[in-house]
Amino acid sequence: MTALTAAPANQLAVANPWSMVPPLGNLDAYISAANRLPMLSAEDEQKFARRLRDNNDLEAAGALILSHLRLVVSISRQYLGYGLPHGDLIQEGNVGLMKAVRRFDPDQGVRLVSYAMHWIKAEIHEYILKNWRMVKVATTKAQRKLFFNLRSLKQGFKADAAAQDASASHRDTLSESEVDRMASQLNVKREEVLEMETRLSGGDVVLDPGPADDGDEGFGPIAYLADAGMEPTAQLESRERDRLSSDGISTALDALDERSRRIVEERWLKVNDDGSGGMTLHELAAVYGVSAERIRQIEVAAMKKMRKSLAEYA
Repeated sequence: MTALTAAPANQLAVANPWSMVPPLGNLDAYISAANRLPMLSAEDEQKFARRLRDNNDLEAAGALILSHLRLVVSISRQYLGYGLPHGDLIQEGNVGLMKAVRRFDPDQGVRLVSYAMHWIKAEIHEYILKNWRMVKVATTKAQRKLFFNLRSLKQGFKADAAAQDASASHRDTLSESEVDRMASQLNVKREEVLEMETRLSGGDVVLDPGPADDGDEGFGPIAYLADAGMEPTAQLESRERDRLSSDGISTALDALDERSRRIVEERWLKVNDDGSGGMTLHELAAVYGVSAERIRQIEVAAMKKMRKSLAEYA
């Protein structure tokens, strides 16, 4: 493959612009190579940009991209504090750079470096928001602005507070005045500052942690957040109970003779005004002029007949 030359020093040959990119897996070598690539002059940049726009010249696009790889490396370093791999940040920034090169208009009177910065940062921002945590912490424009500015402003507030009071530097939460200042500086609502502060100070919680190291089932929010009543089997059982307690009971009572039905209703289906139960065996025995034991026998036989009717109904 033809190697990329750098003569003159301020111009990129475009026969094979990617030949100077080192093999995958060596980030330090990539950064070193990107920083060694010469920058394009304004005239060469205009020439390559027009070739890309007018002729869809991919070699010209490669020259524009290669000359700005160092810009992506520089911008990506600003986002190392989010705990994401530097190589991934550079990769996403390169995607933004390629989008910028594709959309760059050389007749607008600006250098590609100024135009590309927006696209590079936008792509890195999107990657961070999607991968910083399992749950996305910023969705609206105001939340995105807070996410990328709250920590830096908070550090500035702590430095100012520490200059006045040494104990204030150990305070992690924002004071009321700091919340108001931050909302004013970022042009967002005070409530949005408090909401983002809460999100950033918290962490992800695994709903279902799975088995613990000792083999026991892990305990997580899934254990108490799940609504057992909405489980399909539970819903079917509930509907069946409701059906049996209404239509099923009525059908079973219709199968009884008048005396057996009254005994069951008075004993189990009626409630007095004071909340107490129905008639006792002795009270029913006095009504029918028989012994309490006879009333009990009739009740047992009626219940047996009702259970058979309910089984048939179900």
